[in-house]
Amino acid sequence: MEAVWERVREEVRKDVPDFTFHIWLSPLELAAVQGQTLFVRAPDHVRTLVRDRYGPLLREAARRAVGSSAIVEIVDPGWLPERAAAKAELESAALNPKYTFDQFVIGEENRFAHGAALAVAETPGHTYNPLFIHGKPGLGKTHLLHAIGNFVQRHSTGLTVRYATGEEFTSEFVGAIRGHGGMQTFKERFRGVDVLLLDDVQFLAEKLATEEELFHTFNVLRESGRQLVMTSDRTPAELDGLEQRLSERFASGLVVGIGTPAIDVRLAILHSRVRIDDLHVTADVLAEIAERVTKSVRALEAALIQVVAYASLRGEPLTAELAGRLLGRLNPERRGQPVSVEEIVRVTAAKLDVAPQQVLARDRRPRVALARKVAMKLARELTGQSLPQIGRAFASRDHSTVLSALRSLERDLAADAQLAAIVDNLRRDLADPR
Repeated sequence: MEAVWERVREEVRKDVPDFTFHIWLSPLELAAVQGQTLFVRAPDHVRTLVRDRYGPLLREAARRAVGSSAIVEIVDPGWLPERAAAKAELESAALNPKYTFDQFVIGEENRFAHGAALAVAETPGHTYNPLFIHGKPGLGKTHLLHAIGNFVQRHSTGLTVRYATGEEFTSEFVGAIRGHGGMQTFKERFRGVDVLLLDDVQFLAEKLATEEELFHTFNVLRESGRQLVMTSDRTPAELDGLEQRLSERFASGLVVGIGTPAIDVRLAILHSRVRIDDLHVTADVLAEIAERVTKSVRALEAALIQVVAYASLRGEPLTAELAGRLLGRLNPERRGQPVSVEEIVRVTAAKLDVAPQQVLARDRRPRVALARKVAMKLARELTGQSLPQIGRAFASRDHSTVLSALRSLERDLAADAQLAAIVDNLRRDLADPR
């Protein structure tokens, strides 16, 4: 299969500039070959563009490399052939192989967390058990979780690893209660592993039955000497709505934080990203990005993609001036105090021509419902509050209602460019209220 994909890649490279290949086509991976169909995985942020713009080119390259009847299907990163998917459902730890300790850039703000994670990976169950890593979104907590899992799978023969987010743990638990697989299968999946990695455990707050199950899962694993690692956007003591006995368990090992990276670390992260992706970006452009984007590693890497993609699609030279101009427009940094949910509701309501009290009420008229969904999305992005907190701010709605609204709005935004522009404008206005 690898030989087939390598031939296709060689054909593709003949038809596009190196720059275009590295940005849009190099991240693609061959997932499977079934008959004459090649199933190609594409990352979420480029999948639609690759399918629409480069699909014909990929099909033509496949026909030259494989045969005239070859077909190319672009699929999402988690796609698996039917049999492999069934096996993965039972055995896979859902780890991202790109998240390793080697690829993690160390600075003063994350050095302790990195060292603790590496120690846990080297001797699971013996050092810092449990390990609890906290910090704002986008700073590298998930990277460290996957790095632990990948290290254990690579170096500790026979040990099993399971990675899941708080929401995935909850969803699987609810499904098991309703008879989808059964509780015994659920317990085997989470209590039968040697290393359990749980991401974003703040989403477990106020889910009493799920908290009860995790409490018992925690005890079973800890008492049998197996490793637990958890991440959250706040410390165990700050997890509102979580049962005290569970937050105490979370804090019973080592609690470490990750801070916002300093500019030298941000530059090192960008240089690492450029090297890994084989991008041709000058040092002054990287310095401009590092200077302007300060909040998180995720935002930093997203800014690099934005700048490189913009220059590539527009056919313009990638300069520091271009990067500064684009990021000033796309990623304004908020000045002063953080934006409040009340302000978001007020500004969103005014933009969409409804009353703020309607947004908070149980009004289901389409225009009001849309304003409410937009306000919830902006609250999620700009306030850092959890889903339960946002739900409480919107007239004590349940967190699942907020999650459903966010998912519904994402579908609306994908289908309505005008609505997407309105949301972008609101985001900029709220982030920089000059």
